[in-house]
Amino acid sequence: MASYERAMKMSIERETIGKTPDGVEVEMYTLTNAGGMKLRIMTYGATITSVELPDRRGKVDNVTLHLDSLGDYQAGHPFFGSIVGRYADQIAKGRFTLDGVEHTLTTNNGPNHMHGGRKGFDKVIWEAEAIRRSDSVGVALTYLSPEGEEGYPGNLTARATYTLTNADELQIEYAAETDKATHVNLTNHAYWNLAGAGSGDVLGHELMINADRYLPADEEQLPLGEPESVVDTPMDFTKPRRIGSRIGQVEGGGYDHYYVLNKKEGEALSLAARVFEPNSGRAMEIYTTQPGVQLYTANFLNGRFKAGRVAYGKHHGLCLETQHYPDSPNHPEYPSTVLRPGDIYNQVTIHKFYAGQRREPVA
Repeated sequence: MASYERAMKMSIERETIGKTPDGVEVEMYTLTNAGGMKLRIMTYGATITSVELPDRRGKVDNVTLHLDSLGDYQAGHPFFGSIVGRYADQIAKGRFTLDGVEHTLTTNNGPNHMHGGRKGFDKVIWEAEAIRRSDSVGVALTYLSPEGEEGYPGNLTARATYTLTNADELQIEYAAETDKATHVNLTNHAYWNLAGAGSGDVLGHELMINADRYLPADEEQLPLGEPESVVDTPMDFTKPRRIGSRIGQVEGGGYDHYYVLNKKEGEALSLAARVFEPNSGRAMEIYTTQPGVQLYTANFLNGRFKAGRVAYGKHHGLCLETQHYPDSPNHPEYPSTVLRPGDIYNQVTIHKFYAGQRREPVA
């Protein structure tokens, strides 16, 4: 009976929130679990617009940066909560060679290709299907990327499934298939602030990243080569540290670095990071099948984007983008991101939320 009652408390709501300039309807799905945690996803960009959960005192806030309206998102934004692809992060010079054929991609970050190009997966309409299980609710979003889109080979069918469980977990499963060899590297680009979106900067958040190595990068944030140790550098988050404790030592105004996760041989899903916000007591643990995570501290927010009357400034959010290495198509020494016909790209990332006291002392 108890499990039945919990299932009845879960809900999925769907509403139309507007249209694209060419008349395609955009839908918003609101998922609610048995404990009252809410997750909102819209079909424009398969975008998370809200993750609402209580702090240790029961106060509920949206802990992901968002905008007020569909029009605000369509006007352009720094990937707030969206799926980015076909390739998350950069591909140098917008070029790669695959099976002896050179492919030229659109460039949208200086001379480089970034987060899928000028019209990546964050700017398209995904088809949605509601999912309801005994202990979770979710929505599966699908997009067919045609051959040649942004310069990529192959017709690629991508699927992002968001699931909200009664254990206060946000699970994101990525899947893709292609009819021609191509590169795929999908992630979600949520900006987190566990004190509540618009509450200020995240420099007081305490962060642990389960990684002994990171990728040094050049002035264009392109990887220089082999991973290096984080020991005795401001990149070291192997023990929980305040994000702001050494951010002043980082070139470029903040963190924007790829970490190679500590994974045992054959290990798939594993701990990537843990974040704790001491004032609210909210915490988030991230588990992933991906080999690494990109840490970004919203170094370029400058008040242009806002929700309500609150503008988002520098370091007002924290991104932990689980993904493959940046520029892998041009680095054969990195784990491959090639997807071939007949194979299935499949990755899972889980965000687990709770509120209480820190579990580890701060370094």
